[in-house]
Amino acid sequence: MGISRLPIYVFVFFLLSAHHHLSLGDPITCSGIVPTKHRSQMLSISDFGAVGDGATLNTNAFNAAIDRIRNAKNVSEGTLLYVPRGVYLTQSFNLTSHMTLYLAHGAVIKALQDTEKWPLIDPLPSYGRGRERPGQRYISFIHGDGLTDVVITGKNGTIDGAGEPWWNMWRHGTLKFTRPGLVEFKNSTDILISHVVLQNSPFWTLHPVYCSGVVVHHVTILAPTDSPNTDGIDPDSSSNVCIEDSYISTGDDLVAVKSGWDEYGIAYNRPSRDITIRRITGSSPFAGIAIGSETSGGIQNVTVENITLYNSGIGVHIKTNIGRGGSIQGITVSGVHLEKVRTGIKISGDTGDHPDDKFNVSALPVVRGITIKNVWGIKVERAGMVQGLKDAPFTNLCFSNVTFTGTKGSPIWKCSDVVGAAEKVNPTACPELTSTSQQGGYCENQA
Repeated sequence: MGISRLPIYVFVFFLLSAHHHLSLGDPITCSGIVPTKHRSQMLSISDFGAVGDGATLNTNAFNAAIDRIRNAKNVSEGTLLYVPRGVYLTQSFNLTSHMTLYLAHGAVIKALQDTEKWPLIDPLPSYGRGRERPGQRYISFIHGDGLTDVVITGKNGTIDGAGEPWWNMWRHGTLKFTRPGLVEFKNSTDILISHVVLQNSPFWTLHPVYCSGVVVHHVTILAPTDSPNTDGIDPDSSSNVCIEDSYISTGDDLVAVKSGWDEYGIAYNRPSRDITIRRITGSSPFAGIAIGSETSGGIQNVTVENITLYNSGIGVHIKTNIGRGGSIQGITVSGVHLEKVRTGIKISGDTGDHPDDKFNVSALPVVRGITIKNVWGIKVERAGMVQGLKDAPFTNLCFSNVTFTGTKGSPIWKCSDVVGAAEKVNPTACPELTSTSQQGGYCENQA
């Protein structure tokens, strides 16, 4: 399902939001983070016998085409693999470096719904096990490991994970291993994803992990609101990531920044840092923008701006837990518009589970230096919950120019174990956040 098939009110909301963002002048973009390269060669998946009839299995065609690209004489110049209009059924496949996967208008790459034949790979070292089940995990539908210079783009063609069987296995408790994501890049650099629709992922939709130089723009990510753990985009222990100008509606957090799970993430020690998230529109039963809860490698220098969310659980959720360790700092959120959400802002130290019972209860996260400003919301049930840890209070929090209105009455704030400042916050923030002179005028300096 592309944008043209969204409910009309959602589509109109998206257009109005885009107009609002763009009317402020030419927008800042991620141009230049990932250098654009001209591809000297082009192949069509049809040249390798692929048939887009929605029934023929095309795994061999995709593997053969990508092998050809991998072994090209002028491999560094790169090759574009063209997928014409049609529905191309395939099992999972691996990409290679210096390639562009280009989906024409009306092209669909669709996952085969045979879960018994899905390949397994090792768990991520920063997680120590599969995220859902101990041991290995199913490989993502489209996968890349140790790659550089990869582009997935087109004219809003679709990558469809056909996730329903996986969701049902999760619901019925019959999963043997952790479900596959839709697209995962691991240990890769210079990745660009744009002008495609990613839908019905079995698990997390787009997962760059241990990567640097990742740009995602003008994508549409869709999954039913009741589909479990179908996060939109999860930059994980990655740096120099930019996500912008996209519409996301899924069954879990729309964008979630992560960096490893408890003792495994602490040992792997690879942070997520230098991440920009802007001009995102969408809805989620959970959070629009999340940081965590897996934050054990640390998360630093994240900028979130111009976000429009509706019919969602939480607007912005920063979440961690005892045993996580790591630090969350240098987070700036601004220009957020919310409509009909349960909680506007939530910063919590008791969220998320543990991989096993080996986590160190003394590994307390450090949460400090978070600025949230220029946030407006209507039909907000609860303004905010800011709950630090008794033995590790959250500090240097700043809330500025934040206004929420409720449906029946004024929404309230609830805070504990936090030190911060608030100015121009309505309804009035909790007492822990009311001193504008806290930390020597910190909030004034940051707003």
